Amino acid sequence: MTTQTSFDGNRDRPDCLVVVFLRGAADGLELVPPTGDDDYYRARPTLGVRNTSALALDDMFGLHPTLADLKPAFDDGELTIVHAAGSEDSTRSHFDAQDLMEHGGIAAGGWLGRFLRYRPKPANGALSAIAVGKVMPECLRGAPSATVMQTLDDFTLGSESDILLPELARLYARESGDLSRAAQDTLKAMHRIEALRTKTYQPASGAEYPRGDFGDGLLQLARLIKARVGLEAASIDLGGWDSHLAQGTVLEPLMARLGQGLAAFRRDLGPAMATTTVVVMTEFGRRVQENASLGTDHGRGSVMFVMGGGVHGGRVVGPWPGLEASTLEGPGDLPVVHNYRNVLAPVLQRHGAGEDLSRIFPDFAVTPMGLY
Repeated sequence: MTTQTSFDGNRDRPDCLVVVFLRGAADGLELVPPTGDDDYYRARPTLGVRNTSALALDDMFGLHPTLADLKPAFDDGELTIVHAAGSEDSTRSHFDAQDLMEHGGIAAGGWLGRFLRYRPKPANGALSAIAVGKVMPECLRGAPSATVMQTLDDFTLGSESDILLPELARLYARESGDLSRAAQDTLKAMHRIEALRTKTYQPASGAEYPRGDFGDGLLQLARLIKARVGLEAASIDLGGWDSHLAQGTVLEPLMARLGQGLAAFRRDLGPAMATTTVVVMTEFGRRVQENASLGTDHGRGSVMFVMGGGVHGGRVVGPWPGLEASTLEGPGDLPVVHNYRNVLAPVLQRHGAGEDLSRIFPDFAVTPMGLY
């Protein structure tokens, strides 16, 4: 494969980090139930995922059957699950917990934005960072360059772009310095996007994305990664995980979209997954005990998924604290054993952050988890 030159003048890096945020506090005890822990079933006599239906991962954990599409990635050693993961925030407030997690602590800007800015080779290209959606997520605040889009149609000048682009090129050709470089970079990006928009895209290897914004967003990201437009980081949300009532009815459609979407993304990228990492995270988990409405209330620890090239997968990272009453936190929550920054740290290092992560995660003593 011929290596192309990226818009900012650096060699186009093939590696890309995709961050999936499950907004609403996804229940890690539902996604990855501890089927080997009897206290789990005592706390959830109705909601507990039976070990006869869960997809066994090891002697302690199973995968919810609705996430079956992710099992091949786990079996192939390309998916690692980190249980009892989360942040130090104990407010159990969606807003506060998301804010802290996306900023990477009490800091200006977002952790992903600081990663793109402070690593040895900053990401400056017009398409180096993309947020799939309508608004810029806090994690990307402070990035040298970031674009918000739902589809490729958002990155266009409309039906008269073939007339406007050459005129803009002539206008900015008179400029010099940073303005000229930024303009030329953006114009080149728009030309590349226009070329992609005129071609029908067919996902590779029979990949089938789920319908809806999440599946469509993953498809767009796969398309951009394979087109080598210089995409180095992306953020995409899957919301709706707040399951106080009728948890099964709320979560199963979301788990289906998550599993099917990530499996299709992996299949579609094919060899490009070797240089792509997907991180799935959520602001906090749910209470261990089921409530009277067959749901679960706000808790602490949840799960994180890390999928992609080089990861030492096929395992659920311990240690598991257990669900005995004496080990639970506060009103009865799974404690946070693994701070999310320690999960993100080795991923960022793999993607060029270097050894010193103090500028990305200030005022936190990072201990990178052994994911690779």
